[in-house]
Amino acid sequence: MPQIPYILSVVTFLPLVGAGLILLARLFNKAGADGAARWIALGATGVTLAVSAVLVATFDPSSAAYQFVERYAWFAGAEYHMGVDGISILFVLLTAFLLPICILASWATIKDRVVDYMIAFLVLETLVIGVFTSLDLFLFYIFFEGTLVPMFIIIGVWGGANRIYASYKFFLYTLLGSVLMLLAMLWMAAETGTTSIPALKEYAFSPTVQPLLWLAFFASFAVKMPMWPVHTWLPDAHVQAPTAGSVILAGILLKLGGYGFLLFNLPMFPQASQTFAPLVFALSAIAIVYTSLVAFRQTDMKKLIAYSSVAHMGFVTMGIFAGNDQGVQGAVFQMLSHGLISGALFLCVGVVYDRMHTREIALYGGLTARMPWFAAIFMLFTMANVGLPGTSGFIGEILTMVGIYEVSTWTALFAASGVIFSAVYALTLYRNVMFGEITNPAMKAITDVDKRELLIFAPLIIGTLWLGFQPGLVLDYTAASVEALTTTYRAAIGG
Repeated sequence: MPQIPYILSVVTFLPLVGAGLILLARLFNKAGADGAARWIALGATGVTLAVSAVLVATFDPSSAAYQFVERYAWFAGAEYHMGVDGISILFVLLTAFLLPICILASWATIKDRVVDYMIAFLVLETLVIGVFTSLDLFLFYIFFEGTLVPMFIIIGVWGGANRIYASYKFFLYTLLGSVLMLLAMLWMAAETGTTSIPALKEYAFSPTVQPLLWLAFFASFAVKMPMWPVHTWLPDAHVQAPTAGSVILAGILLKLGGYGFLLFNLPMFPQASQTFAPLVFALSAIAIVYTSLVAFRQTDMKKLIAYSSVAHMGFVTMGIFAGNDQGVQGAVFQMLSHGLISGALFLCVGVVYDRMHTREIALYGGLTARMPWFAAIFMLFTMANVGLPGTSGFIGEILTMVGIYEVSTWTALFAASGVIFSAVYALTLYRNVMFGEITNPAMKAITDVDKRELLIFAPLIIGTLWLGFQPGLVLDYTAASVEALTTTYRAAIGG
């Protein structure tokens, strides 16, 4: 199919158009602004999803080259340079897929400053899609750092009782990590005379300077993932964030770090990546085992799922720096799969929180008797989170472990033990919440999921099972780009 001109700019900035329409609606009709904001936000994210689907449908997965490229001079040598390959295009689709779900999830639960809330989510969507479509250093940095602002506002304004502390911790952790990356970008632009990311991938940086550049980028992306031990901001942010904020944080924002490793660290600094790979493997193994054990001891459902996310991101980092096709393919698949599964798990917590106004596991029990549909949905996503065959969670984990086994048997062993630990904490949570006697009198009046909530879960259920049975939907798109990346990496390190 012919490629549509300017489609990347359209899909990136469509949500901003929606934000502008919401502002106009408030200007001309203050009384009905909240209702208009909900419908405009849903419409804008829905249209963005439709355009993203067209983007994917017209993409040629057999080519590893960047497609739909737009390139114009901007300022001081920087360019408005956009394009997508087989990896980034799927993250664009994931972002566009999750945002309408976030809007629907907030439909009845957000009652204060609805206009501002919807604008924050639409601005966040533009910035995240911009990260995945940018092919210029400084354009990437602007979008990458820009995502902090709306997420900071979402947590700080609509979060829980301790939201100010959590929002500042999130902001400062991620911002401080990115200062070193900005310094590295400035040096790279001065050294090479270009800010084009494709050109920088082909530039042979000196082996003596690669470790410093690698560490500068690693500092930013490791916090964003987040990797152990710079993960402590994540549980606080998740616990305080509103439900939709947790969905977008776990489903998309954590993936910016993994995508950054694939875009910068591995292709631009291959020798340094090989040098530091044992460090990454050690940190990944610790993350998988340690945070799984920490998750088991949590009393708050959201915090448990947050620590689970850190453990699952450990599979991603070890897969990326395995540097082979299986590892990188598995890492990309795991990120996409985790976006669906973790988002769904946070929505599950949101369903019971909206009814009971508590996330304390000890206050639940016997929900299967009152919420059979919810129990079935929660069971599916719990099994997917554990990595049950037939769900998308299995494909990502098994591919990353195959990839890492070729490089480091010990890391693969720790990763495999992490799968067992994840089953322990996930199934313990399910047992404590769903089975046993109803001991809390307030739960006797609790109701099952309604039609709006079923509508929210349906696409996530379909996506999790479809990718579990048809992983080729992802792997066929990423194959050419991953092969080009790993081939270049092995050639650079003499492998």
